[in-house]
Amino acid sequence: MSLDSYVTLGRSGLRISPLCLGGMTFGEDWGWGASVSDSEAILSRFLERGGNFIDTANFYTAGHSEAVIGDFIGHERSRRGRIVIATKFSGNMYPGDPNAGGSGAKTIIEACEQSLRRLRTDYIDLYWMHHWDPHTPIEESMRTLDRLFQSGKVRYIGYSDAPAWKVAQAQMLATFRGWAPLIALQIEYSLLERTVEDELTPMAGELGIGIVPWSPLRSGPLSVHPRQCWRPLPRAGEPIRQRDW
Repeated sequence: MSLDSYVTLGRSGLRISPLCLGGMTFGEDWGWGASVSDSEAILSRFLERGGNFIDTANFYTAGHSEAVIGDFIGHERSRRGRIVIATKFSGNMYPGDPNAGGSGAKTIIEACEQSLRRLRTDYIDLYWMHHWDPHTPIEESMRTLDRLFQSGKVRYIGYSDAPAWKVAQAQMLATFRGWAPLIALQIEYSLLERTVEDELTPMAGELGIGIVPWSPLRSGPLSVHPRQCWRPLPRAGEPIRQRDW
């Protein structure tokens, strides 16, 4: 599959590459990850091959991931128009501050302003709620996201890792009140993690929400060649040893 085989995301006109480049490991602030130079080389190669969809979050590598992407764009401003930048709020970057995380109006607006500064842009293409906040009314979160949409600071919105009933509630509120709808749902989905097929994926299809899987290789195991996983079964009568399995 080539990266320039673009598809539309959910029930929207946003055209994205079929594979999204995750920026969680841009920066070494967590003690591991890609250096700034390696991160920029990855970004350059992704764009060269036709990719245009980049995903990050406000607290990935303590905000450095967003800054790396922002600096990369800053080196050549013409890149901004062709890149679809997705980032997230909800993560608390300031321990001890109860309003620095979650999905309340104060948190969302401040997190958005900080992400815009780090990304060195005046708008975010896709703004995700990273985690469902059970302490904040969903009306408050969706109303605030719609305000950001109306202001032009956010072009599209989505949810990550939320239960099906909460996503459906949010989408129905947006529909009936004329707010910006959800166009995407980010969930863990792979050959080893298929529980989302029970409710989340059929719900998304029914409501016109695109699925963006995270960890499609289950953090590595599915990237191993099948020949490397294969071991011959013991012969009849031979004891089964741990290494055989």
